Amino acid sequence: MAAASGSATATRDHIVEKLISSCGNVSSFVKPFGVYCNERVGCRSYQKLSMSLSRSREPYNHRRLVHGYFIFDVTRRSFSSNSDFDPSLKNAHASSSSCYSDGLVPDMTVNGLSCSEQLATTTASADEQDPAQRTLKLLSGSCYLPHPDKEETGGEDAHFICVNEQVIGVADGVGGWADVGVNAGLYARELMSNSVGAILNEPKDGIDPARVLTRAHSATKAMGSSTACIICLKEEGIHAINLGDSGFIVVRDGCTVFESPVQQHGFNFTYQLECSSRSDQPSSGQVFMIPVVPGDVIVAGTDGLFDNLFSNEVVSIVAEGMRGGLDPDALSQKLAAFAQQRALDRHKQTPFSTAAKEAGFRYYGGKLDDITVVVSYISSSTN
Repeated sequence: MAAASGSATATRDHIVEKLISSCGNVSSFVKPFGVYCNERVGCRSYQKLSMSLSRSREPYNHRRLVHGYFIFDVTRRSFSSNSDFDPSLKNAHASSSSCYSDGLVPDMTVNGLSCSEQLATTTASADEQDPAQRTLKLLSGSCYLPHPDKEETGGEDAHFICVNEQVIGVADGVGGWADVGVNAGLYARELMSNSVGAILNEPKDGIDPARVLTRAHSATKAMGSSTACIICLKEEGIHAINLGDSGFIVVRDGCTVFESPVQQHGFNFTYQLECSSRSDQPSSGQVFMIPVVPGDVIVAGTDGLFDNLFSNEVVSIVAEGMRGGLDPDALSQKLAAFAQQRALDRHKQTPFSTAAKEAGFRYYGGKLDDITVVVSYISSSTN
């Protein structure tokens, strides 16, 4: 990303040799059934839709620094920062060849059923349950791999997991600010920290991600700019707001139920929040309400994930991890390791190289970047 001095938002360098930050996952996006998408001011032309849930249309090892990682757990009025989370990625790298080797992952079947058939079956069983007797829970884990050149400063991504509130968030500071001596990671971390503070002041049963982001943005004063994605689990499903080229997908039984679209002003020029009225505002974010059922998996991440792995590759890794009994932390590490491996590959087709080609540039392979992955399992308990 390249920051133009005096500009309201940081533009990104179109010189191919300097394409070092994501334009997001620009693989084909098909609006799924069962999603209400609120088109807010400044969004691209995605129409509103509201339908009943039916069926989908379809290495290097280095010391990992986790900055801006806030886990809120025991009490609603305090949170802690984890800055020395350092599990090994050795297992993730070792298992990569058995999980995914090359090319695109074919469409998956589960128990002999296609994705659409499996989703219809799962939905039917979910509809038969009495919502009053079911309480949805969010079990989350995360992994953060800073760009190797940004390890000492902790990179520019940030994220949080509010356990009791069942809210997660990710942010990606716009790296182009470094050209004018600004570490946008500080903005992203403050934005996520303020999001946690706003969540703690929300009604326990009425957390509104859009309102949270608005309040967090107003309170963030650091220089720089950032994308943002906040997801909250409620009984009726997940409520989310996404601004920019971070985002999330919802996976059910080896199929993509939903994939958040990317918001860009142009190729490699993402929507972004800044401490300025001239920049994009939280009101430009897209708001989603998506029904979920126990067994669903939410994968949220920054563009370091979605620029390097196509959604069906993510789904394949999730399915493999679920079969292997991985917990959310382990699965997030595995996804991050695959994304990093692909980022270092100069020959594979990636979402980023596809987008570059569509924009008229010659670019091959992955894109090395900060990589943040937050994996959440949806479970239920019976009242």
